Order: sequence, then C-alpha cells, then structure tokens
Amino acid sequence: MHNKVDFQAAKSIDALGVPVLRFNFRGAGLSEGVHDRGIGERDDVSTALQFLAAEFPGVPLLVAGFSFGSIVGLSVGCRAPAVTHLIALGLPINNSDVSFLFECRRPKLFVHGSNDEHGDVRKVEELVPSLPGENRLVIVEGVDHFFTGKLGKVDQAITTWLTEQVPALKK
Repeated sequence: MHNKVDFQAAKSIDALGVPVLRFNFRGAGLSEGVHDRGIGERDDVSTALQFLAAEFPGVPLLVAGFSFGSIVGLSVGCRAPAVTHLIALGLPINNSDVSFLFECRRPKLFVHGSNDEHGDVRKVEELVPSLPGENRLVIVEGVDHFFTGKLGKVDQAITTWLTEQVPALKK
C-alpha cells in the first residue's frame, strides 16, 4: 500500500475526483491475517468494493492494482457488477494465471515497464490485444517493475485513459 507505484496510482485517480481506497491485503504491513496466495485476498478486494459502494452510492467503481494487486484486483473487478473499469500496473504475467481475463469485457488499462522482471513485456504485448473488450497497453520504456524514475509516465497513462473513458472526470 505504501510503495511508490500504489501511491502514484492513488494520487492520479484522486486528482480526477474519483474516491480512492488503498489498503493492505491480509498479512501485509500491519494488517491482520496471513497471506493466502491470492485466494483470501480476493475477499479483501470484495470487502473494499462493498465499503466504497456503501460510502459512495451510485458512483461507478474502478479497480486499480499493482503487481500481485493487479492480478487479485482484476480477478475480482471482472466479476463485480458495480466495477466499470480496471487498471493493471506491472502485471506479473511470468508466474500468474490470467486466464480469467479472457472472460472479462470491461475496459482495461495495462501499464507496464519494458524491463519488468516479473512480467515479460512480450507476453503482455501478446496478451492485451487478445482480450475481449476495450483494452489499452502503455509500455513505459527503460523501466523495471517499479517504474523507477518514470512514475510521471504512470500518472500520464492513468489520467489520459480515464479522462478518455469517462469524459465527465476533471482534468
């Protein structure tokens, strides 16, 4: 929750006037519970979405996640009726099952570093155009999994995509 990529994504989305909730998965940081290899963490995302829906009734929800959080967030967001848009930052495709994405028609933004050590950029470049729905891939050249030195490119990708997808958002 406190890494620079999560923080930048939250800051970018908040700047557009979209309510943001950052949280630690079970067992991370000071949270209770133990890491559950993506199974229990789906419940964490579902609970967060229920909280946001109750706090902001009638507001469309989006799910954004980084690394492991992108896998868990996408898997829940693809099935949650209230979620309208999905953002994956640094998708760790090298060791993750992403087959659920082939059933997900929601608009998706993928932002990926060209030198991401957890997600071979060629695999991501093959995956994104093969998915149903409207999808966009933004490759940030010359960066690793944490977008070192180029977080502004992450901000630009999120801001541009969301304002195109939802023109009512403030710029």
